[in-house]
Amino acid sequence: MTREEKKEIVKSLSAKLDESGVFYLADISELNAEASTKLRRLAHKREVSLNVVKNTLLKKALESAEGSYDEFYEVLKGNTSIMFAEVGNAPAKLIKEFRKNSDRPILKGAFIDEAIYIGDDQVDALASMKSKEEVIADIVALLQSPAKNVVSALKSSGGGTIAGLVKALGEREN
Repeated sequence: MTREEKKEIVKSLSAKLDESGVFYLADISELNAEASTKLRRLAHKREVSLNVVKNTLLKKALESAEGSYDEFYEVLKGNTSIMFAEVGNAPAKLIKEFRKNSDRPILKGAFIDEAIYIGDDQVDALASMKSKEEVIADIVALLQSPAKNVVSALKSSGGGTIAGLVKALGEREN
């Protein structure tokens, strides 16, 4: 690989790191060609981009990217793959699912919306973490709940008057 090709890879990786709010670093070494192909297909199906990268090029890309990724430098040993996704828990769920039949991939680290997670022991926590969309949906449901109670109280018998509404709401809380 020429110096220019390496510079281009670093530039491309750095740009991808800047535009992505979610990426995972994993070790997929020791996977044979068949298992590696299955992992790549599953990743594509789950809308996770999976690429094998050289540690030196990835470190240079992390250094030139806009964020602060110093904590990742210590895990850039051995084989490293980088997974990009739109949803924060998608790569963790992918790793968990694939490891039902294999001991790889091993999570080295993850970056999710400015938070850094280091180590394979974080996989379960990351997989169970709700996505941003799920959290927003939960908040909207919580905000709608009181309004639904008022509407249902108005529709119930005796809810046509203020006294009936107060009585119906008082009975619902018990």
